[in-house]
Amino acid sequence: MYQFSYADIQTDSVADARDRERQLLTRSIDMLGKAAQEGAQSTAAIDALSFTNRVWTTLLDDLGNPDNALPKELRANLISIGLWVLREAEDIRQGRSESFEGLIEVSQIIRDGIQ
Repeated sequence: MYQFSYADIQTDSVADARDRERQLLTRSIDMLGKAAQEGAQSTAAIDALSFTNRVWTTLLDDLGNPDNALPKELRANLISIGLWVLREAEDIRQGRSESFEGLIEVSQIIRDGIQ
């Protein structure tokens, strides 16, 4: 029978959570790429912006939690980025912008930085 220490389980949980975050950001990036091809008024854009909003809202909730283990300065920077992503997505949704490029690039940078 296998026996795991609490530290092993906790490490696995953190690794699993980071993997899920990478997967969600990858899905968001893929959806935003499709939306960029089909246009800001397409169904793909509506779906991508809605999904991206849910992902970043969830990430922001987690980053704002005092129990989050990330360093305070990193959390603050990620919160600022997340708020920017939400504003950019809203600008596209409201027709004030049609460019998905910034959303895609920033999401890729954040996804690639998750270790």
